Order: sequence, then structure tokens, then C-alpha cells
Amino acid sequence: MQELIQVLSIYIYCFNKEANIEWSQPYNKVKAVCNKLNELIDVIRSDQKQRSRNEEVLSIDILDRSSTELDGEFLHSQLLIDVLIRMKLNEQDQSELIELLKNEYKGNDSELKLVKEFQENYNSESSISWYTRESFVYRSLNKALRVRNIDMMFLFRTVIRDVYEQLLTNQCGKRITAYRGQIISKQELKKLQKSVGTLVSFNSFLSTSLNRKVAENFVQQSVYLCSSSDHVSVIFEIVADPLVLRDSNENNRRPFAQVDKLSYFGEEEEILFMLGSIFRLNEICHDASSANGTISIIRMTLCGEDDNDLKQLYDHMKNEDNQEETDLLSLADVVYKMAKFDLAEKYYRRWLNELPPNDRTRGALYQRLGMVANAKGDYNTSLDWYQKSLEMNMKNHPSDYVTIGITHNSIGEAHRKKRDHCRALESYDRAVSLFKQAYNGNHSYMAMFYNNIGLNYQEEKKYSEALEFYEKSLAIKKIHLPAEHPALGTTYNNIGIVHFFLNQYDLALDYYNQSLKIRLRSLPAHHPDIAMTYKNMGLVYEDTNDLKQALTFLRKAQAIYEATLSTNHPDVLNNNSVVQRLESKLKAKK
Repeated sequence: MQELIQVLSIYIYCFNKEANIEWSQPYNKVKAVCNKLNELIDVIRSDQKQRSRNEEVLSIDILDRSSTELDGEFLHSQLLIDVLIRMKLNEQDQSELIELLKNEYKGNDSELKLVKEFQENYNSESSISWYTRESFVYRSLNKALRVRNIDMMFLFRTVIRDVYEQLLTNQCGKRITAYRGQIISKQELKKLQKSVGTLVSFNSFLSTSLNRKVAENFVQQSVYLCSSSDHVSVIFEIVADPLVLRDSNENNRRPFAQVDKLSYFGEEEEILFMLGSIFRLNEICHDASSANGTISIIRMTLCGEDDNDLKQLYDHMKNEDNQEETDLLSLADVVYKMAKFDLAEKYYRRWLNELPPNDRTRGALYQRLGMVANAKGDYNTSLDWYQKSLEMNMKNHPSDYVTIGITHNSIGEAHRKKRDHCRALESYDRAVSLFKQAYNGNHSYMAMFYNNIGLNYQEEKKYSEALEFYEKSLAIKKIHLPAEHPALGTTYNNIGIVHFFLNQYDLALDYYNQSLKIRLRSLPAHHPDIAMTYKNMGLVYEDTNDLKQALTFLRKAQAIYEATLSTNHPDVLNNNSVVQRLESKLKAKK
């Protein structure tokens, strides 16, 4: 049995435990010798739990200076986690989770029994026990984290926050080395090999062990599983020092702890790393002592937030929320920035429905709902929301020039999108005038107003005026924003458009490339702003008669637009029209 590669584990159930332990010691596939049935069941259950978790797909974000495509995802996943662990707790949300689980497991008596137990007995101290238990908590939460199901993450946020608090309370006090055996695809291994020297982050809590043998036993068992597939066995070797985790404000957002006494199964020497922990990928090498040298060792070092190359931008975007404790509105704002507009609207409407009719903050919600409608291409609805916001703010905050000025700017945007450039300019001018009453001309919001005035002039084909306002906007943004803030990407893109219309194609491409670099670094991969820059680059290549290159960029834009926006969105329709035009031109050339 020991020699059969198909056999992964051997369990001995007997009457004479001592005698069987003695003869079985040389055989590493023998996992336990038991003379009690309950003991045998517990050991098998624990081993199977560990095996199934090590076989799960790991979702990894990579922060790589040489390849920007994943950086925006990395940044926003960190922002999302940060909002979730600071959110106020709400009993209503817990009730929603229970109802959802009851519907999902309808007819499954064993799972419904666990759901009932969770409903009646869950508390913050039992969070790690529930997470490490073989139950719906682990399966549902990890799936939500892996595929970024934000709705489910929101409902599970009590568990996420409680696990975080328990890890923080039990934070390891000294430097450790932890290990995890894992099955990953050969493609994933190649991607990691190309990323040595960069930062990586796991989109789930990461269970490891101080005992290397635990990881080695798993990968030895998994050799057979990998022999006939495109997967390989690896061991993650992680050096973690708690001293690196505290930021300049003495906050520790990504703790790790030994959870033996907190875990459901109580595995010895188990170390649990916080969701979103960041590691430096130091090296990947083969373990010469393993069978055929087929096992790769992936060596990593835990990093603090100060080691993040996007730290300045991350801190700036995190502080835009400016709250120590967050709420549903904070989550909706992050979701909006991720271009998940339907979900953002759902959260904004939910928040609005919970406010009293005369609540003075309703104007801010109307403003946000207007922004969502604008992003979805519904400019009439957008204008209606902005007008409601203006009326509410004029009534409740008549001397709040900042809020009222921002709303006038938004009304101007709605008019511009409706091609009413005269009324748009009137609204922009009101916004500028109000801000000049409250601040000097270099306030950060003035950059947004100048940018929009530039867009208005550009659409009226007044290119010199447009360029003048874009340059004014850019100068202010450079004062107030990190170099890779997405707002800078917007202005570079717009300056590129002016040069395109002036037939200055090389200059246009230079600005588009600057915009694209920033947008890929700071926005999620499927953000419409990235598609916009791809489309604009394609139009340059069309005008210079490089039709194949033009079509390549337009199809990149098309893939993003279709993943994010509705089929009748103006940007989707316009992009599809250009794709069809290019395809016709290419056919005509053949």
C-alpha cells in the first residue's frame, strides 16, 4: 500500500494501538492509528479539510512595476478590504445573510442545522472557529473572496471583521517561518516565476503551519493528483515579522496569528494570515530532495503597507473617505470607483431608503445617484438627481459653497452630455465662482471644473481654449494628487484628444500612453476609462491608416465596455460602430 502512488493516506483502526504504532512508524502514508471510532472520524475529517483547502484555487494579485495590468485590481482589492474591516456592524445585515443561507441550502438538513447553530451561537470570539470549520462559512466566504462577489462579502463582513480583530488580538509577537503545501496550475506557477521580486497578495485568509512536515506531507500525497494534469505541487515558505506591519499611525491592517486554540479542529502550529496580506516574492526554486525534483519552493516575505509601491496613491484614495469607521455609503463609494455601477446604485438606494425624509444628508445621496446615472449613460435621470441635490442643498446648506459648487459642476456635466454646451458652461462658471468665494483658485476641485470646461470647448471644436483649460487643470492636479492618481490619467487623455483633432498624432499618442499607464496602475482592469483610452489610441491609428493596429485597440476597448456597461450605453454603441467601420475598411483593402 505504501508503494502505490494512488494511495494518498492510510488510517489504521485497531484494538491494540501501541503495537500498531510501533510497526507503522517507518511508513509516512500512515496518518493515524486509532482504537476509537470517533477519534478516527475526527482525524480523517481534519485531514480531508486540510487536503481540500490545499487543493483549492488560490486567487493572487500581483503588483508588478513591469506589467501594470493587475495593479489597479491590486489597489482596489486592498481598498475594499480596508472598508469592510472598518464597517459598522448591523443586525439587519446578519438577518439577510441567514435568510440567504436558508434559501441556498433549502432541503439540505445537515447544512440548515449548521445555519441554525450559526444564527443562535455565533459571536466574535468564535469567528475563527467558524471559519476553520468545514461548513458554509468557509465555503461561501472563500468563494466570495476568490471571485470578488462584493454582495456576499458585504453580508459576511461581520465574520471578516471579527476574524481580523481576533488576529489582531492574538498577533504573533516574534518573527516566524510558516509553510503551506498547495496545488496550483502550471500556468499560475509560470506567472509567479515571471513575477519574482514583486509583491503579491492573496484574496483570502491564508492558512499555514509552523511545521514544514505538514506542507511536505500534503505535496507528497498530491504527486499522484498532479501526475496526469496541468497542475503542480508547491510549498509556500513565508517569513513573517510582526514589526513590519504597523504603519505610520501605528495601525496594523494585516495581522497574522497562531490560531491553535481558536481553530475548530485545533491543528497544532496553525498560522492564519489576514485577508489581503502582502508578500514580497523572493525566489522560486526546485526542492532537490523531493521526488524527481518536481516540487517547487516559493519563498516569500511578509510586507507592511509601507513596502507597497502604490502606497502614496493607496493612502490618498483611502483617506478620501476620511472616516475611522466606515458604513454602507463608504462601501458604495469604493464600488462606484471600481465601475460596478449597478451595485453602487443598489447600495446608494438602500442607504437613501433608510434615511428619514427630512434628513439633511439626502442631498449628498442624490448627488451620488446622479453620478451613477451619468456613468450608465442615462443623462436625463442624472440631471434629475442633480437638480434634486441642488434644491436640497440650497435649502439645508445655503452657505456651503463647496457642496453647491460641486453640484453645479455635475449639472454642467449632464448638460454637456446632452450636447447643451451653453447651459453646461453656465453651470461650470457658477461652480468656479462659488469656489473662488470660498477658496483660492488652486483648490483641488477647481481642477475638475477646468477639465470639464475644457471638454465643453473641445466638443465645440474650440481647441485652443480646450487646451488652455486642460493645462490649468493639470497644473492644479499635480499640486494636490499623487503622480498615479486616475484624475491625472483623465487630463492626459483629454489633452491627447485635442492633439488628435489638431492632426498632431505623435503628440496625441504620447499623451494617451501617459494616460493608459496611469489608468492601468490605478483602476480595475475593466474600468470604462481604460477602454476610452484604448479607443482613442485606435482612432489615431485609423487616421494614420494602420487599420490592423486600430482594430486591435478598438477590440480591447470593446471587451472592457461589454464587461462593464449595458449594451445600449452610448459608449458601447459608439465603439461598436467604429469596430464595424474598421472591419469594413479592412475587407475593402483585401
